[in-house]
Amino acid sequence: MRLPADLVNRLRPLLAGKVVCVTGGAGFIGGHVVDALLAMEARVTVIDDLSNSTAEHLMELIELDPGPLRFVHASILEDAALAEAMAGAEIVFHLGAVGSVPLSVEYPERSFAVNAGGTLRVLQAARKAKVRRVIYSASSSAYGDVPTGPGGGGPGGGGAGLGAPGEEVVAKVESMVPSPLSPYAASKLAGEHAMRAWAKSYGLETVSLRYFNIFGPRQAAGSAYAAAVAAFCRAVLVGEAPTIYGDGRQSRDFTPVANAVAANLLAATTTRTLSGQVVNIGTGQRTDLLTMLGLIAHAAGRGEVAAQFRPARTGEVRHSLADIAAARGLLDYQPIGDIRSAVSETVAWYRSTLTPGGGSGSASAGGGAL
Repeated sequence: MRLPADLVNRLRPLLAGKVVCVTGGAGFIGGHVVDALLAMEARVTVIDDLSNSTAEHLMELIELDPGPLRFVHASILEDAALAEAMAGAEIVFHLGAVGSVPLSVEYPERSFAVNAGGTLRVLQAARKAKVRRVIYSASSSAYGDVPTGPGGGGPGGGGAGLGAPGEEVVAKVESMVPSPLSPYAASKLAGEHAMRAWAKSYGLETVSLRYFNIFGPRQAAGSAYAAAVAAFCRAVLVGEAPTIYGDGRQSRDFTPVANAVAANLLAATTTRTLSGQVVNIGTGQRTDLLTMLGLIAHAAGRGEVAAQFRPARTGEVRHSLADIAAARGLLDYQPIGDIRSAVSETVAWYRSTLTPGGGSGSASAGGGAL
């Protein structure tokens, strides 16, 4: 994952020497955020309970240079551990979550305990530590299903992207009334409301980044709850038939992980006032699942891959497409890279890490619902 050189050169002086905390920093997106912060010469403390990730990547980073990175092995539900992790921090990147729609349907209490209750604890710890800004990893699942309609991309939303013929989809814009369809979506939306409330009540700077289907290297592929791109990559590379829940024409704004990283760094360094705003982080383009499977198969050097189809899963939306105008305006966010090259990079990583038994050896947390 590479960030544009001009972005790195612009942001490094603003982050060098900053003391920051990353919750969920052992996970998929969190790990990439940590990589970027260290490259920007920030001093980073990660807090993660490793319940859906491993410490392997963090330990490799600490072995390379133990100075700028510290790891607190604990849950965000532990107040004392949060206080330790946030000591001296100016900025908190809050990525810690139970990140799966199907898992939340099966275990709704845990999703709410971690995603909603944990976020409240993070905010309270940030207040006590006199943190200046909290950047929250929110989820596009908060929108639920938006009715299809004329105009394709909707207001500011961009075109239809790859595949997904026949259905015109309205882009999701932050002014739409949320309509969560799963416990995961509802719990992440509760976190957004807390971010806004703590900003208005206590003057803590906050912003919520609504991710749209982030994918890339180090995303977990071996779980029944794995995100689509990770699961497809694993299946294609080990010669299995990928499973598609639904007809495969459902579409997503598949977003390379570099975009989530850039959005976090931009939110950390902007001089604009952050007071609980919600902004979409995506590409403004959508791709249906069958087309994504074809892109992965091509990158893997395979011909046409036949999928096995199962009924659509409870709580999952039909289409998801981001309007990114608000992120452009507030954070100067611009999508990074293109989906074909990002898929190729992702497939190459899975090929290099798949074990003989088909498992992905060093993959971190999933976050497939984001």
